[in-house]
Amino acid sequence: MPTDPTLTALEVAANVRPHCVVQSNSALADYWALTKPEVNFLIAITVFAGFCLGSRAQSQPLALGLLLHTLLGTLLVASGTGTLNQFVERRFDARMRRTARRPLAAGRLTPSRVLWFGILLSVAGSIYLALAVNLLACMLAVLTLVSYLFLYTPLKRITPLCTVIGAFPGAMPPLIGWAGACGKLGSEAWILYAVLFLWQFPHFMAIAWMYREDYARAGYHVLPRGERGDRLMAWQSVIPALALIPLSVAPALHGHAGLTYLAGSCVLGLGFLYSAAKLAIRRSNTIARQLLSMSIIYLPLMFALIVAARAQCSGTV
Repeated sequence: MPTDPTLTALEVAANVRPHCVVQSNSALADYWALTKPEVNFLIAITVFAGFCLGSRAQSQPLALGLLLHTLLGTLLVASGTGTLNQFVERRFDARMRRTARRPLAAGRLTPSRVLWFGILLSVAGSIYLALAVNLLACMLAVLTLVSYLFLYTPLKRITPLCTVIGAFPGAMPPLIGWAGACGKLGSEAWILYAVLFLWQFPHFMAIAWMYREDYARAGYHVLPRGERGDRLMAWQSVIPALALIPLSVAPALHGHAGLTYLAGSCVLGLGFLYSAAKLAIRRSNTIARQLLSMSIIYLPLMFALIVAARAQCSGTV
């Protein structure tokens, strides 16, 4: 029996449209994944904290419009950096179980599209910061992008010192927030920088230990093999976590924060140190995952405490 052309066209349209919608949604999800939204969440928190403290250091009211401009511009540059990082490391990502499902490594997106997407985000974010915020915030964001892509990223395949090098651009977001608020950097901005700088070591050592075989398979040298790698992981977990305690309680000891802040920072710091020491001693993937979870809890709560303490001292809510 011959097929009715009208019915055939309707059937094809009915079948193709959902398929197109699914493909469209999948592509959007892949582009979203390129921006590393989980990393951007922590970046947004630290930019927000830097902006709030920068405003209060200048005795200025919180300018919500300027804050939103600073957050948007920074997140655009961060998203571009994350995208370009995946473009550069696409062949290595494909060798690692942890990253093999990323859109580019899995072949769901083409390298040229990812490259142009990353460039577009980075350029748009940089221009936006320069025009809508100020030149210093823009320069700090561009410096972060350049040092992350052209220093830290290639060094991961050369030396374990890449972690130290990468921590410098990694700690930049609160400086961008501070610069966005007042156009210059103060001493308190560098305290925020130091907290984020030190925090990165236990955080990344937990990841490096959990996926050490993956990193080795892809040719990354984030941890040396054997006993040297064990010692490096232990030192880079415990020493920075220990250093965070006096650094974080210093505002309370100098009268710039109250007992609530002191108690909260001590609890967070000791909990972070305990998790880092536990991994250094017992060295298991389960404990590394616990340290990773603790690091993700520590950072936003610590920055929230700092902002709240500064607001209380300034007599604002």
